[in-house]
Amino acid sequence: MDSKVKNILEWVYCIIIAFVLALLFRYFIGTPTIVRQRSMYPTLQENQRLILNRTFRFGNSVPERGKIITFEAPSKNYETWEADQSNPVAIYNNEPQGLFNKFVYYVLELTKRSYIKRVIALPGEHVKIENGTVYINGEELKEDYLEPDVVTESEVFNDFIVPEGYVFAMGDNRTKSTDCRNFGCIPLDKIEGIVIFRFWPFSAFGKVK
Repeated sequence: MDSKVKNILEWVYCIIIAFVLALLFRYFIGTPTIVRQRSMYPTLQENQRLILNRTFRFGNSVPERGKIITFEAPSKNYETWEADQSNPVAIYNNEPQGLFNKFVYYVLELTKRSYIKRVIALPGEHVKIENGTVYINGEELKEDYLEPDVVTESEVFNDFIVPEGYVFAMGDNRTKSTDCRNFGCIPLDKIEGIVIFRFWPFSAFGKVK
């Protein structure tokens, strides 16, 4: 084999290996992401850059209450009259067709739409939202991360038990957040990662709580 051709092939192999390793790291270990909306204000602000921890998904573990997660956006929001408090689950019917489209959607995540919210309730817990307050199993949830004047209201899902294999999540900016109050609880396998720290802007660099 010509030495020039051999050198080109070696470079091609190196590039392919680097690409595969980068994909594996991004999908299974850590992923950078950008805040696009104001639903988590003031904890997170638009255009801030974050790092997600994806390793929690090994073993199908459940993220702790209070953790900020990203997840695949559900297909629809429920109208008030559609909400079934006995089955408060998000609907996903936007499955891409074809191997290439699935690769782009699930691995490269180029066509996927995601939300970033805070875990409020865990599988099996009773959630009740009334008088501007969230109650978990009959006890008021202390939410120190909210601004003092924030109240929580919900006309759709407001009195239910989180199904096994699901979590209930909301944005900190309650009046500006489309979240599980509107589309139901999120299945664990739709959670992409847990936010661990913010790397941009440098003035806000550090762990996210």
